[in-house]
Amino acid sequence: MAHLSWLEASTIGLLQGVTELFPVSSLGHAVLLPAVVGGGWAHDLNVRTPESPYLAYIVGLHVATAIALLVYFWRDWLRIVRGLATSIARREVRDADQRLAWLLVLATIPVGVVGLVAEHAFRTTLSRPVPTALFLALNGVILLAIERVRPSAPAEYVDERVSGPDSDRRVARLSVVRAVGVGAAQILALAPGISRSGVTTSAGMMAGLDREDAGRFAFLLATPVILAAGVLKIGDLTGPLGNGIRGQVLLGSALSGVGAYLSVRFLTRYLAHRSLRPFGVYCLVAAAASLTWFAVR
Repeated sequence: MAHLSWLEASTIGLLQGVTELFPVSSLGHAVLLPAVVGGGWAHDLNVRTPESPYLAYIVGLHVATAIALLVYFWRDWLRIVRGLATSIARREVRDADQRLAWLLVLATIPVGVVGLVAEHAFRTTLSRPVPTALFLALNGVILLAIERVRPSAPAEYVDERVSGPDSDRRVARLSVVRAVGVGAAQILALAPGISRSGVTTSAGMMAGLDREDAGRFAFLLATPVILAAGVLKIGDLTGPLGNGIRGQVLLGSALSGVGAYLSVRFLTRYLAHRSLRPFGVYCLVAAAASLTWFAVR
């Protein structure tokens, strides 16, 4: 008997693809939506239930999200991988592509180590509706605060408003310490309700990048982390936990990939001209509404 209905799978799949890249926390929504709906959704879609396929399912959807990011940024990743290969072969770090490649490698290490050691504990211990709503509110505060502290682009970027390779060259100017600090911010996203893209973009802005470049760096940083997390869960879904829901997994993954591609396409344009404040307000409103619902239900 399936543990996941087609409606549940399609809804969560699309929600995952969109909210993973929007700065509003995909895991937070994956926890709060079933709790708000209640009934069978609260039972089936509970990451804390022993032997539940739901956690494996939503993390497994990360593969589709990562593929969407790779497709959208394929030209950038070709340059980055080529830069890493030439850097290793020639034992040099001279151009922007080589430096950006190493910054991405080094900045991914902190969340990779913590994720391997503590991801399951973080998600199963904190993935309850009330703590998740509180973390979502905190996420909103972070987004509003960074816009107040850093409302405009640093002067050194004003005359270089061209995205793509030029954006990557600007990102490559970050010091190793600052880049690793930006990457380490992803650790906070292990708590449901804290957005990976939100905290990483905010950390990038604090490190001296403008909003657009910080968002771009956040998407590049997220790609290997999201892909690795998804690949680690594929084994669970091909085993006993996946019995009866593999069709739902394929449907959810397809929707997640499409949602992620459309989201990153929208956000790369949005961040060039507009602020994170609407997302911060949304997080505060959604958190307050969820807490109110839990209190009166």
